[in-house]
Amino acid sequence: MTTPPRPSLRAALAAGPVVLDGGLSNQLEAQGCELSDELWSARLLADDPEQLRAAHAAYVRAGAQVLITGSYQASFEGFARRGVDRREAAGLFRRSVQLARAAAESGTGPHAGRRGADGDGAPVRTGPPGVQAAVWVAGSVGPYGAVRADGSEYRGRYGLSVRELAAFHRPRAAALAEAEPDVLALETVPDVTEAEALLRAVRGLGTPVWLSYTIEGGRTRAGQPLADAFALAAGEDDVLAVGVNCCTAADADAAVAEAAACSGKPVVVYPNSGEVWDARARAWRGEPTFPPPGCERDTARLLAGWVARGARLLGGCCRVGPDGIARLARQAPPVQPSPGG
Repeated sequence: MTTPPRPSLRAALAAGPVVLDGGLSNQLEAQGCELSDELWSARLLADDPEQLRAAHAAYVRAGAQVLITGSYQASFEGFARRGVDRREAAGLFRRSVQLARAAAESGTGPHAGRRGADGDGAPVRTGPPGVQAAVWVAGSVGPYGAVRADGSEYRGRYGLSVRELAAFHRPRAAALAEAEPDVLALETVPDVTEAEALLRAVRGLGTPVWLSYTIEGGRTRAGQPLADAFALAAGEDDVLAVGVNCCTAADADAAVAEAAACSGKPVVVYPNSGEVWDARARAWRGEPTFPPPGCERDTARLLAGWVARGARLLGGCCRVGPDGIARLARQAPPVQPSPGG
């Protein structure tokens, strides 16, 4: 039997919401992977790609409809420091998309029967109303600060111009686009300057993007007003969603309506668990607050509020694992397509 073509992610968002995956690194660590290298999860593209495919598959089983590739911290410069030449590095970028696609295709189809990952066996949502069940792949383009592996993605303001940052990001984005992901995730962006550079870098690649800022207290990590940050995407036809990730759920909650109003786009939102990284002890501290612990109704209420204010891509970032995504997938409210959408 011929498999029907996968609908575009843009079309799915018109019917949304669509559930993203969670933190790739925490799932890899749960699988026993060592991620202390400066390439972080991108090291496994060369050393143990099957671990990445398995991590993606865990999120498909949990109900994720979008898988974000393991290329967040990948760069030609970083691979070169490990003795990988540009041709091989380009192949590793493409492999990141291929691994996610393999996991997506192995977990979908008429007999997939995806179920929650938290042990209760409850079936999860398989797609928005009127949209064929599918799993899309997002090629991760992380910020310049992530590639430096020094935490500067949470500060921004690197002292580089828009032109210099665009020249850095363009080869990365182009290598991912060659593997034909459904979308490029310009994610964890700390700075309006870098957002402008990323949007310049992806022009002409023929792949839609989402733009997602990391924020704190109602501003970008570099301290700029969110209204300015979100408005940057308003006139960009290639941007199918704008929003926030790698932040607290409380900051995300406050940002959703502003993202929708300032950009005129569907909103993407995938916060951290709420735990805090202690760099000196190299350990996570505190208790998770996202998805809300306890009653599933709390998760449903939070997601319903986000969707009512314009969110259409919902997921988790650091420390949100397959069990959390399974809860989101079960509780994400349906949205009927708008007329003509």
